[in-house]
Amino acid sequence: MSFVFLTFTIPIDNGDSVNNAEADSQKTLYPYVTGTSIVAIKYKDAVLMASDMGGSYGSTLRYKNIERRRLLILRYLDELVLNDNMWDDGNSLRPKEVHNYLTCVMYNRRNKFNPLCNTLVLGGVNNGESYPGMVSMIGVSFEDNHVATGFGNHLARPILRDEWHADVSFEDGVKLLEKCMCVLLYRDRSAINKLQIAKITEEGVTVSQPYSLKTFWEYKAFHNPTAGAEGFW
Repeated sequence: MSFVFLTFTIPIDNGDSVNNAEADSQKTLYPYVTGTSIVAIKYKDAVLMASDMGGSYGSTLRYKNIERRRLLILRYLDELVLNDNMWDDGNSLRPKEVHNYLTCVMYNRRNKFNPLCNTLVLGGVNNGESYPGMVSMIGVSFEDNHVATGFGNHLARPILRDEWHADVSFEDGVKLLEKCMCVLLYRDRSAINKLQIAKITEEGVTVSQPYSLKTFWEYKAFHNPTAGAEGFW
């Protein structure tokens, strides 16, 4: 069984954690550093996730090398996993159960008017069944064959609805994610051309080295975007 999750908003070190739902700190109400879209898809018996590595301080691109993936069983929810292991009943937490737990945590914090300002995308594989899911900062969650956050919901998922299929291969899945990330790079001012792709299988999680996409910026509309626009000036 493998887990990985990605964050949409970059966590600020405020002495808080996902496990501490009763924390008094409310610094998460003011997320200074935010990330861009995350896109995840199923392929055969695994999950692929893609995101860039940028972090914006307000509207200023300040960080260009942020690792937004976290190996779940190593860094987060350690208390949940340890308590489950203490039962020693031969069963382990499945991706859906962890997803439901994260949904409860985010919804609980929302009800306390002290939300954790993150949108989480979780991917896992258990017994050959791949599972991508997402949960927002107010506890809205869903699972699907493909999920996305931010502008990805509006720009990437329409592409995935048209081109994703159940038998997509690893190579085709990577190309599909790169197409989505390229569209987001063109249309999202906060996106940067430096991304990583995570592969989640039954054996474990592997994350690619950062790389850039081939882009083309010489379209005529890019040189004079207001040409032909109506106005009084």
